[in-house]
Amino acid sequence: MALNLESCDSLPPDEEPKLKYDRMGNDVQNILLKDAVSCICVHTKFICLGTQWGVIHLLDHEGNIVPITQDGKDKELQAHAIAVNKISVDIKGDYIASCSDDGKVLVHGLYTTENTHSLVLGRLVKSVALDPYYFKSGSGRRFLTGDNKLTLYEKTFLNRLRSTVLFECEGNVQAIAWHERFIAWASEVGVRVYDLQARCSLGLIQWEKNTSTSIEDYRCNLLWSAANTLMIGWVDTVRICIIRKRNQIELQTRDVTEYLVDPVYTFQTDYFISGLGPFDDQLVLLGVPKECDSETGKAQRPVLSIADYKDCEFCEVSNDSLNIRGYEEYSCNDYYLDMLIEENRFFIVSPKDIVVASPFDIDERINWLVEHGRYEKAMAVLEEVGGKTSKHSLVVVGVQYLDHLLIEHMYEEAAILCARICKNDKVLWENQVVKFSNVEQLRAISPFVPKNPDYALSPHIYGLILTEYRVIHKDAQGFLKLIQEWNPKLYNIGIIIKEVLEHLLTTEVDKNVYLEALALLYCYQKKYDKALTTYLTLQHKDVFKLITQYKMYNVLHDKILDLMTLDSNKAITLLLEIKIPVEVVEKQLENHDFLLFQYLVAYSKKEPNGKYHGKLVRLYAKFARDKLLPFLKCSDNYPIQEALDVCQSNEFYPEMVFLQGRIGNTREALQIIIEQLHDIRQAIDFCQEHNDKELWTDLISKTVDKPEYVSLLLKRIGNYVDPRMLIQNIKPGCEIKDLKDSLAKMMCDYRLQLSVQEACKVITLRNYFDLHEKLIIGQQRGISVTDDFLCCVCQGRIIIKDLSNASDLKVYNCRHSFHIECLPDGAQCSYCTVCNAVKM
Repeated sequence: MALNLESCDSLPPDEEPKLKYDRMGNDVQNILLKDAVSCICVHTKFICLGTQWGVIHLLDHEGNIVPITQDGKDKELQAHAIAVNKISVDIKGDYIASCSDDGKVLVHGLYTTENTHSLVLGRLVKSVALDPYYFKSGSGRRFLTGDNKLTLYEKTFLNRLRSTVLFECEGNVQAIAWHERFIAWASEVGVRVYDLQARCSLGLIQWEKNTSTSIEDYRCNLLWSAANTLMIGWVDTVRICIIRKRNQIELQTRDVTEYLVDPVYTFQTDYFISGLGPFDDQLVLLGVPKECDSETGKAQRPVLSIADYKDCEFCEVSNDSLNIRGYEEYSCNDYYLDMLIEENRFFIVSPKDIVVASPFDIDERINWLVEHGRYEKAMAVLEEVGGKTSKHSLVVVGVQYLDHLLIEHMYEEAAILCARICKNDKVLWENQVVKFSNVEQLRAISPFVPKNPDYALSPHIYGLILTEYRVIHKDAQGFLKLIQEWNPKLYNIGIIIKEVLEHLLTTEVDKNVYLEALALLYCYQKKYDKALTTYLTLQHKDVFKLITQYKMYNVLHDKILDLMTLDSNKAITLLLEIKIPVEVVEKQLENHDFLLFQYLVAYSKKEPNGKYHGKLVRLYAKFARDKLLPFLKCSDNYPIQEALDVCQSNEFYPEMVFLQGRIGNTREALQIIIEQLHDIRQAIDFCQEHNDKELWTDLISKTVDKPEYVSLLLKRIGNYVDPRMLIQNIKPGCEIKDLKDSLAKMMCDYRLQLSVQEACKVITLRNYFDLHEKLIIGQQRGISVTDDFLCCVCQGRIIIKDLSNASDLKVYNCRHSFHIECLPDGAQCSYCTVCNAVKM
């Protein structure tokens, strides 16, 4: 039976609970109808329940009665005359011990009558503890009792019991906890820890006394949570102590016990403590609020808290208020907490109720999370365990979460979740896509649907998404993006093309965007001609990519103008790459001079044959005057007269100067420089370049009446012509600026020119005489004639031994030799016929 609980106000209402609560049913309910619980002891095998009437019941963990005697006949043990104060069980679960205020101590064997005892001490016995290894033979069969002293009973020779008083207590022994060699017990002054093996006390943990409370009125709760860890909860204070072994230095320097008690954590609570225990690395506390209910004046509900304490700071992470039966009438001492530490299972006991607290199993935890809308956390829990439990799966919870998100209009989050849970499950994907379609939110899911053809959904699903973009959201750019990104194998291209064409017939809105998408669809259908036409209609630059990618060169001849208009640079590059005849291009562009100009410029750079340079002169003059003169200078393939006519009609004087000079009309060129350009420096440079005396004469005659020109001429003419040509033509009375400096510069230059000429004359003469001398020496030098020499005409030997057949010889400086009779003019031949033939 699930227990109704209320969350503490300090925690958010949707905070995930740490524990679930179930009221123990079955036979326990019958017991509680007739009796009331006074104590409990939980073992891994069973539960021992002590009642107010002195009866001990043995139950399984579900609350069913288990026979308590060896023969199985007795289902309860009337151990005492009044309430059972304490029950202890050995670790194997073979023996139980109990005590009561009737002065009786009982040790009962569940499976044997051996080593059982029934002691009547005649004192109020508040606590009892069995040796954890009581079941072992040779263990001494020890147990402890606590009244006004702590007494150890152990079996001796002949099965007799020997009692040993370990400690005379200050008041009654309230509680005892035994673990291995250590015993802890509580009295009215505090908690002591005793080392049974060393037979000595390890120290007293004194409890602070408060004026408002008396520790004798509150039960001390002791628990060994680990081998050397002792937990103490008393009144409203928690202490956690570690039993540690002293180091060798301490043992050697002082007379001390081998072990010591080290209280490492101490915390104060807002309630009186009824029980405590470990919960993994946390602490569980059962308590009763200190204050009574303000309305009824009665006790409040008990609380079960879970707290962190390992960082030396007590911090509650969970605080549950429990609806225990009759809680209004109970105090702190009426509640007990026992546990199965290994299972993190806690038994909360009141006189008339037993509640079991335990962690949620994985399915219960997921149920709670889903019921409270914590889907993300539920999915995270499932992912930690592999995505599936006995009752839940990641997909089922994910679908529930997705439905919730759609209801809340959180479409983007739902789309992300859909990809997370559907993965490559086609059916699951399609089912969820339909949900998005029902709320007209396919646009939200479109980035996440499978795009790999191997895991593709049905084509109509993708068609639905594209239609929603176009019809419902009127998102042309989004539609185009999907067409660009999606593999065309995902949807029926023909159907989408038909829908786009119908759409274009009904509206002009975003027409160009849909035309671009249509061009892509035609490409996917391999209808490249339609795609090309569509791109050209759009004036879209992807047309060049289309042509290049699919080598559509055969369709370009009638589309050159369209391509050039769209992007002349790309069009020209394409035309030159695929070598479209220049005549075809020229004809297409004959009425579009600028486009033709751009093409011919690029063509002339790649094919410098000069065929169209004449036309380029006219186009340069029209569109790039600054580049006309460099072009005229670097090309020899244009009609000069036509170029001159173009320049004259446009009054391009620098170009006219160049062309006139090129055809030899230097005097006309000089006249243009002087009369049109008014640039005396260029005129001087022009005369220097052509070095023509007549040009200098013309220059002087045209500029001598301009004093500002005369000054510059005086400075620069001295190196090239006789300065007297200029000086003699200067009119008397002409005022010339800087005349003195100009004359000095002229005379200096003239003298330098004469000096250079004289030096050149000396060098020339010297060189002449040297070479003439070398020539005479060479001509006077003899020529060696050997037996190997042959006549170059008859190929006969020149030197023979038989003098009767010898003839006169002629040997030239070129070392060719002849018989006199073999030469055409005989001895009168003054040249070598072989060398002369080569020259000719």
